Amino acid sequence: MLQITIPETELYDDKVGEFIYIKETKLKLEHSLISISKWEQHWRKPYINTVEKTREETIDYIKCMTLTQNVDPNAYRCITNAHIKQINEYINNPMTATTFSDKKKSGRREIITNEVIYYQMIELGIPVEFEKWHLNRLLTLIKVCTSYREPQKKRNKKDIMRDYKAINKANRAKFKSKG
Repeated sequence: MLQITIPETELYDDKVGEFIYIKETKLKLEHSLISISKWEQHWRKPYINTVEKTREETIDYIKCMTLTQNVDPNAYRCITNAHIKQINEYINNPMTATTFSDKKKSGRREIITNEVIYYQMIELGIPVEFEKWHLNRLLTLIKVCTSYREPQKKRNKKDIMRDYKAINKANRAKFKSKG
């Protein structure tokens, strides 16, 4: 979870021609599958595959991430570029020490939506409560579960013959045999 503080601010509202006072606001944010679901429901496009987001889309995602109750909607108008940078660093943090060697990367980009992730969770038997995890951590868990389900890679005959040859050589030396 990330917490950011929006300092008290005074904004001018052009529509009504008066100043708006916004008290200091602490936002507790969580980048999770739930947040992505809310955002995709509103924007009707995949969050993960949308690299360039408008400021409006970014602020809306911050709203979707917010766990703090009863936030003044005007507080989101006071989010600065520094806040957005801090939030993006949090979003991009892997939140795990697990790494993968992606040997079989294809050039094809798959479109990933919240429904795809929910499907993978159901398929792998991952409890729905994990939707509250940081998204990167959840995706890593999905990748780990998937890797354990894949059949082991078959060895080629050359490697097998080399190993048998080494075992035979070690046995001949151990038992002082010639054959």
